Amino acid sequence: MANENSMLLGIDLPYSLEAEQSVLGAVLVEPGVLSELVEKLKPECFYRTQHKALFGEMVRMFTSGEPVDFITVLEAAREAEVFQSEQEAKVYLSHLMEIVPSVKNLSAYVDIILDKQLLRNLMEISGDIMSEARESGAEGRLLLDSAEQRIYDVRQGRAAKGLVPISETLIETYDRINKLNGEDREQYLGIKTGYSAVDEKIGGLNKSDLIILAARPGMGKTSFALNIAANVAIKSKKKVAVFSLEMSSEQITTRMLSCEACVESRRIRNGSLEPSDWIRLTEAAQFLNKSNILIDDTAGITVSEIKAKLRRIRDLDLVIIDYLQLMSSGKRSDNRVQEVSEMTRNLKLMAKELNVPVVVLSQLSRTTESRQGHKPMLSDLRESGSIEQDADIVMFLYRESYYQLQEGQPAPEQDTVECIVSKNRHGETGTAVLRWDGQYTRFYTLEEYRSE
Repeated sequence: MANENSMLLGIDLPYSLEAEQSVLGAVLVEPGVLSELVEKLKPECFYRTQHKALFGEMVRMFTSGEPVDFITVLEAAREAEVFQSEQEAKVYLSHLMEIVPSVKNLSAYVDIILDKQLLRNLMEISGDIMSEARESGAEGRLLLDSAEQRIYDVRQGRAAKGLVPISETLIETYDRINKLNGEDREQYLGIKTGYSAVDEKIGGLNKSDLIILAARPGMGKTSFALNIAANVAIKSKKKVAVFSLEMSSEQITTRMLSCEACVESRRIRNGSLEPSDWIRLTEAAQFLNKSNILIDDTAGITVSEIKAKLRRIRDLDLVIIDYLQLMSSGKRSDNRVQEVSEMTRNLKLMAKELNVPVVVLSQLSRTTESRQGHKPMLSDLRESGSIEQDADIVMFLYRESYYQLQEGQPAPEQDTVECIVSKNRHGETGTAVLRWDGQYTRFYTLEEYRSE
């Protein structure tokens, strides 16, 4: 972000020369500490240009398995032209080794470096905000969103930076692969939807994924999303945020109660409950009460508003938004396709920034109604081709029985639902078959249905 020649409003940016020198000297004195440092520091955490370059070379050598000591670092610094001459490099590296007060206090030096970096980042952001606010035509709302985003990035340790060498990302990648193959692998796999047939296709709900769940009205996409929310919150003990732009929080809760208690929602709405219904509803309410489900029913909400609310939630695991076409971009525009395109891009960025799976429901165009067979395709996604482009996974719900009833045919004994995975950035596409129970607005796997 900032460098040693940077000036902000006439003020030198803060840094601790002694702390930076002590950390680099500690590596030369005791190379074993580097394995601890690579988890806490990155080259850009250092302020002085030479210090950034030196630590970058140390990280590269550590990643490639090269020995790290005075001689090898000196050679690496010479090849990378960190110093103007080899003599200058020898003198400075020797000086670093001599001034280290104590390797035992290394964590304290690291804390000082990180704190100074935080101050520099905040000062630079403040300067940018002041400059942008002075510009003619600046929009306060957009500037506020930008400022909030940049402060959030700093808090999360994701301050803006340049290109990152693969040597740095290899460490994190290898660590994740190791965890996925360890005893606690379940903690690092995608969150299970509660439907084994669907999980087999998509590998669960993975962090940073934008998942589009689309269908024509009447197919049960809201019910399916709420079923997933309940499964994730109750069975997997995860925290789920549900944004409903169409239904009130009370309607959402009523649906979830009906589903979990196996009590017809019609009887709940009509006030015609039997004593046995009350017992099941009470038991279901106890389960839901213990779950971590958060509901927001703000109409016409924007991506920025959703993001602002989600940032305040600790340990969030899953986000569900019902549905895309009811969202607002927060800008005046006559081009709805462009608006939806911008929203899907921002939703994908949000999923990546918050590092959680985001499931967004979407309407389909009417072209499915006139097509023989009525099965949805990616081209049916309503109002924007960018939905398909930005999404990691696109799933469609299709119930043939819905069209059979529309055409006056008798309803089938078993209502089969096809969950069609038409795009999957992580694997194969295909179809998962489920069962639909309309009276309880509930989906089942085939195994669950047979055991009922």
